[in-house]
Amino acid sequence: MFITPAYAQTAGGVGGGIFELLFPLILVAGIMWFLVLRPQRQQQKTREEMLSNVRRSDTVITGGGIIGKVTKVIDDTELEVQIATDVKVKILRSMVADVRVKGAPVKADNDKPAKDAKSARATKATKADKTK
Repeated sequence: MFITPAYAQTAGGVGGGIFELLFPLILVAGIMWFLVLRPQRQQQKTREEMLSNVRRSDTVITGGGIIGKVTKVIDDTELEVQIATDVKVKILRSMVADVRVKGAPVKADNDKPAKDAKSARATKATKADKTK
């Protein structure tokens, strides 16, 4: 009611064109490629390389959390894994979550506190014996 017809009309011919409509879509697609698709492809490539390099006597961790030693590579899709003494199971190569190579060092930090605790107990025991 209070707006005059001259102000209520839109400006004719100001529409940008196809480039203004596609630019945001192209920008979003580029961001998605750099932030999502590219890192995912790199991670998939390293996983495929890890699975293809599984060899006999490697220690593997399955998707279910079972840790075992590879005793035989059956084919491209199956492995034979020893999970306990005289217990061997066949697993799918795709279900391997992590591979620990035979030569990989075990963390020595976990053993040190136990050794230190034993030596501390032995020292306390010898001091107690000397005081008696």
